[in-house]
Amino acid sequence: MFKIGKVNKLTIVKDLDFGVYLDGGNDVEILLPARYVPKNVKPGDEVEVFIYHDNEGRLIATTVMPLAQTGEFSFMEVKAVNDTGAFLEWGIMKDLLVPYKEQKMAMKEGKWYLVYVHLDHVTGRIVASARIDKFLDNTIPDYAFNQEVDLLVADETDIGYKVIINNLHWGLVYYSEVFQRLEKGDRLKGYIKEVREDEKIDVSLKPLGYQKVEGIAKTILDALKIQGGFIAVHDKSDPEIIYSLFRCSKKAFKQAVGALYKQKMIAIEPDGIRLIVPYEAE
Repeated sequence: MFKIGKVNKLTIVKDLDFGVYLDGGNDVEILLPARYVPKNVKPGDEVEVFIYHDNEGRLIATTVMPLAQTGEFSFMEVKAVNDTGAFLEWGIMKDLLVPYKEQKMAMKEGKWYLVYVHLDHVTGRIVASARIDKFLDNTIPDYAFNQEVDLLVADETDIGYKVIINNLHWGLVYYSEVFQRLEKGDRLKGYIKEVREDEKIDVSLKPLGYQKVEGIAKTILDALKIQGGFIAVHDKSDPEIIYSLFRCSKKAFKQAVGALYKQKMIAIEPDGIRLIVPYEAE
């Protein structure tokens, strides 16, 4: 079944002078106009297309990709404003509507705005919203330390750049860790530094190594590597066992394990601790 506002791979079922019809499933056929039909295709072939509604409300396909699909954020320029709302340059034949109720401030022709593309639940049409916050941080962040993520530079603050992570969460890249010129709208890769207790997320633009793990934490990682990634010891183990393995107190062991767990380098299991990231013991 096809998805409106997304890129779909659909099969050609009819070839006519004005275009081809694509199989949308459930007896739905979608027109791909002739100007977008790839050369040398025929019924039975699959094509990748973006599906949306034309100005008459009919489903239509195009091989031109928009600046953003539903569920994505993008900076777009306002082409026109009327009583309905603002219309954005979307990269395809049809402009993208931002209704007045979805504008944080009155949008002006020629200006660029960060918007979120989504399906209106009432009309089923694709629209955009400049009320960004309501589409972010709606799920609990579940990222691993050093996990690679997609970033969109959204704004600047006194301490760094606000970025959108994987179209899901706000994050922050500190000025002190930026060694390149960044502009609003830039898309780039980032790496999770920390998900704080308040669920705010710090991001790095460079991969984060584990070389800074020192002391007891490093001893624990080295032991895990040597033991094949698992050791049957935990915070309920006898202090004597902990000392014999790591030459530290139970309190120091628990602090080190907590730090490694927070960095998502280890998993704490009922009967021990397990290494969950690649680590080379020295």
